[in-house]
Amino acid sequence: MASVIEKTIRKAVTPVITGVSEFNRKRLKDAQDNPFLHGIHTPMDGELTLKDLQVTGEIPTELDGTYVRIGPNPFGGLRQGHHWFIGDGMVHGVRIKGGKAEWYRNRYIRSNDLEAEGGPKAVGGPRRGFGDTVNTNVLKMGDKTMALVEASSFPVELDEHLESVAYSDFGGGLTGSFTAHPHQCADTGEFHAICYEGSDDKTIRHVAMDSSGRVLREAPIAVQHGPSIHDCALTSKHVVIFDLPVRFSMKTLIAGYRFPYRWQPEHGARVGLIPRNGTEVRWVDVDPCYVFHIGNSFEKDDGTVVVDCCVYETMFDGEMPGPYGKSLGLERWTITPGATKVDRATLDTAGQEFPRPDERYFAKDYRYLWTMGLPEDENLEFVAPQPLYRHDLQTGEKVTRELGEGKVPGEFVFIPRSDDAPEGDGWLVGYIIDRGSGTTDLAILDAATLSDVARIHMPHVIPPGFHGNWIAAS
Repeated sequence: MASVIEKTIRKAVTPVITGVSEFNRKRLKDAQDNPFLHGIHTPMDGELTLKDLQVTGEIPTELDGTYVRIGPNPFGGLRQGHHWFIGDGMVHGVRIKGGKAEWYRNRYIRSNDLEAEGGPKAVGGPRRGFGDTVNTNVLKMGDKTMALVEASSFPVELDEHLESVAYSDFGGGLTGSFTAHPHQCADTGEFHAICYEGSDDKTIRHVAMDSSGRVLREAPIAVQHGPSIHDCALTSKHVVIFDLPVRFSMKTLIAGYRFPYRWQPEHGARVGLIPRNGTEVRWVDVDPCYVFHIGNSFEKDDGTVVVDCCVYETMFDGEMPGPYGKSLGLERWTITPGATKVDRATLDTAGQEFPRPDERYFAKDYRYLWTMGLPEDENLEFVAPQPLYRHDLQTGEKVTRELGEGKVPGEFVFIPRSDDAPEGDGWLVGYIIDRGSGTTDLAILDAATLSDVARIHMPHVIPPGFHGNWIAAS
């Protein structure tokens, strides 16, 4: 009965909180001062289809598919209280086939939120009542390309031309929010996800799906104070949960900020291990810190769990319009059987983000990891020159590619040369902005040396975004 009463109260006070928040938002700092609305973050003002793309170098003929990345592109002018994470979703893609770049397209995710702002008409499909902006990741799930977001909306299916098809609850199997980072086991094909909701500060969910995207089971997990859980990790036996000190803040919401999460170290930090097919969580303490993204994770024969991740000392510690925090570099976290605390070891002290492995080795012991370096001045507005790294985790060797002044990369993803190619044999693909010329390249790099193989040139800035993937034509 208590939970029913609490839900009734929450439903009753929500309009009041919303009204107060909107009133206070008008008192916030002018949106003209928000760096995530200007410069290379300036939203694109339309949708393009470009077919005559200039290419430097030679595009490998083995590549047949589309590189797709998503990110925020706020529609309809500047907004007070804006945070980089909550802008309207826009996908950007380049279709590659037969050694040629066939097209570039950018398309808004056709949400109700966007239509209400005066944007294109929304597509159909189930909604959840908490807003339907989707802007964080794009990947293949079964035979469908899905755009994803965490904490609120159902995903959106995209067609081969990046047009929104419909919102999806995976055939009715998904009962709540989803995640931006479901991880697929390379051996079984299963997807596993840890999902949280902005409207529920006491429960998160483990969602397991088969290789086609059909929901197999959901397991509720008790938490406190609404943790923001962007990513999870996966081993042969467990899903790894990051319950860290970025939490929902009612004070921040009432003050008018659109992203109501803040650094709250008093709540502590812990990592949970839940069996893939189970419900009981084993919690292990970790020193307060924050992790957006894991590179890879696996389990040794003796049951030791290993997680490689990019770590921050703090995150969202104040009134910030983006992901400001001190990077601690790339770390390896180890949880031995019976341990009560995570063992943390630094692999590389350089600030870095967007770690990506050869996905054929996900949830397995592996050798290579690629990351994007962060600026030395710790400016996380993603506007300063940043290198790319290739880590050899067997030898400790790090290959560095400096891109030069005014060159701003995003996340790069690995594409194997063939299905049976050795680990790390292939290419890296990602966008690089040239601030000086106001253009963007889709760069195809040799994965071993990080040297250029080909560049596909777009005559405009593709604003920095979040995640994407190579969607093979087959």
